[in-house]
Amino acid sequence: MHYLLLIAFGILGALSRYTVECLIPGAPFPLATFFINITGCFAITLFARSSRFFRYLSDEYRYLISTGFIGSFTTLSAFLLEVVTLVHHGHLLLAAFYYMATMLSGLAACALGVRVSHMIVSFRRERQ
Repeated sequence: MHYLLLIAFGILGALSRYTVECLIPGAPFPLATFFINITGCFAITLFARSSRFFRYLSDEYRYLISTGFIGSFTTLSAFLLEVVTLVHHGHLLLAAFYYMATMLSGLAACALGVRVSHMIVSFRRERQ
């Protein structure tokens, strides 16, 4: 059963990624992958740090969601392929900018996910 859920979440993540790729133009800056990976950094951090609020989900189900959906939504390989492609086409500064912007924005998104999860925890504690 768990494998079926992993497959289902993986399909949903892949379809979400494909939808974003279709909606956001990607030339010359790969904006869709940038957006996807930054959103994924935020989402996986928020989900992991707010796991207390998903008590009805076992650790295994939380893992299936984060690995299945978020893991198939985001991708390191597409990001690095785009960096290499930019370099190959002679866009060295754009490749460097894309790489650094993704790394720094990803870290910032993770930090924001931690911050928002703390806000959720505080809010929930006050309401109890």
